Amino acid sequence: MSVEKTDVKLGHIPLTDCAPFAVAKEKGFFDEQGLNVSLSREHSWASIRDKVGLGVLDGAQMLASMPVAARLGVAGPRLDMVTGFVLDLNGNAITLSKRLYSAVVATDPDAGFSPLAASKALNLVIRANAQNKRPKLRFGVVFPVSTQNYELRYWLGCGGTNPDLDVEIVVIPPPDMVDHLKSGDIDGYCVGEPWNTVAVRAGLGHVVATKYELWNNSPEKVFAVSRSWSETYPGTHRAIIRALMKACAWLDQSENRLVAAEILTKCGYIDQELETVALSLCGIHQRHPDRPPEDAPDFHVFNRYSANFPWLNQAEWFIAEMYRWGQLKNPVSISCIAEEVYLPELYREVAAELGVPCPAINRKTEGNLSPQMLQNFTPHLGPNQFIDGKRFDVGKVLRYLEQHELSQANISELRQRNETVS
Repeated sequence: MSVEKTDVKLGHIPLTDCAPFAVAKEKGFFDEQGLNVSLSREHSWASIRDKVGLGVLDGAQMLASMPVAARLGVAGPRLDMVTGFVLDLNGNAITLSKRLYSAVVATDPDAGFSPLAASKALNLVIRANAQNKRPKLRFGVVFPVSTQNYELRYWLGCGGTNPDLDVEIVVIPPPDMVDHLKSGDIDGYCVGEPWNTVAVRAGLGHVVATKYELWNNSPEKVFAVSRSWSETYPGTHRAIIRALMKACAWLDQSENRLVAAEILTKCGYIDQELETVALSLCGIHQRHPDRPPEDAPDFHVFNRYSANFPWLNQAEWFIAEMYRWGQLKNPVSISCIAEEVYLPELYREVAAELGVPCPAINRKTEGNLSPQMLQNFTPHLGPNQFIDGKRFDVGKVLRYLEQHELSQANISELRQRNETVS
């Protein structure tokens, strides 16, 4: 299929996991596809969404939940967006201010080593604050319908904290998180790298949980475009995905990670020191200012574990979380919405052109892949456990919602519209 449009403008946010775009640009993978790509560094996810919706950008790096929320009109205008390519897995973390972390660890010393213990200890701190009539703690997330918002809420809920009643959650663009933590405007945040490492290295905070620990190998960013753009430029769309697929494969070769960090810092994608950006990219994570970095080989996954495949069940999980937290109230067909936004067949078509193996199924249960089970999958998948041991079974979306005590979902209404996902 020929490329209908050669001059393409794509948006990204200054985050470590914008690396597939940077690598595709700087290593010539876009050029190989006959594309003249200009990359636009944007400040906020709202800007990304609006510019893709208006056609100012041809496509963009987006949070994996964003095109789903846009299709549903949650937290913004209804925009028909699609994705056929996941850019990466994992990559986020929850950071608490130095003062809050001290209070949490004073409540339970294990909180410094266990994300689940930290969540439970934080809940005790929150209760004590309420009894003493102290202001609610405030946490930052990058977008109302962000993966970070759902991860923070999931973690808080595990300890018994109601995110909508017991704390305040505010939206702050990723590059501004550290400044807000430093000024005391927020007590913690959930964000992608390098903004957790920046806070830790500055002695401003401690990481208490990573995205990998909350839900192993869950999707983080996708390449998304409007449906109308995809239909107008199908050849261009596939060419971009081919370039990104090659970039992600290049990135997951360990010897290329430091090179990628150099590209990100020296070519203006992220205004941070090389060492700060290189840490998480090279599989090392700095969780505490006063402790040595830890090995975290899967902190960023760009290609292995079938990372780039758009699993329909993962789009359905985002919809479930929108119901759980009251962002979405009207009943919709969860499976149909997922199939309209996530396009596994498009991925398979491009993968076949490059001879890349991909899963033969479109959905998989989350929370059940043990080391023994992983051996049964070709191509190889990675662990997918939730921090609290919950399961998100294929065809059982509503049953998943029923597992959570903290939930605003109206199960009876949803069941009438989703008879096959009980």
